[in-house]
Amino acid sequence: MTETSATTLIAEAGKQETVLTRVFAAPRELVYQALTQPEHVPHWFGPAYLTTEVDTMDVQPGGQWRYVQTAPDGTQHAFHGFYHQVSPPERLVYTFEYEGEPGHVVLETVTLEDLGSQTRLITSAVFQTLADRDAMMRAGMETGAKEGWDRLAKLLATISA
Repeated sequence: MTETSATTLIAEAGKQETVLTRVFAAPRELVYQALTQPEHVPHWFGPAYLTTEVDTMDVQPGGQWRYVQTAPDGTQHAFHGFYHQVSPPERLVYTFEYEGEPGHVVLETVTLEDLGSQTRLITSAVFQTLADRDAMMRAGMETGAKEGWDRLAKLLATISA
């Protein structure tokens, strides 16, 4: 697999979890940096038509993160959460909440598997309810994640050179 490998999404019927997986053509340490350094996040987080600003990013247990996305028409969407576990370069556990729909908190676990010159990134998202998971799927989670990870692959190619 290469940086163009497919992103896979598993969302089993009746389960409150989604699992996204992709192999990136970059070493694990580099993928971890791209996920945890604020200067890199705007280059991969979410769809390209939105501008992403990192408002807060304190990557340590108990630390907060907050990103604000702006659409071409000026509409803003903000997301935030708290880091629960930070184990460089192999694991991150944090919450994710869309500020436009407060109270729907997702627990995400990111695992980075070392494949030598490549890295398998696995993100498990556990939703509070099945209805929350299904609403996120209807809102375009799969398309957004795939585009974001395509953008991450491009970023990794530029920062690894």
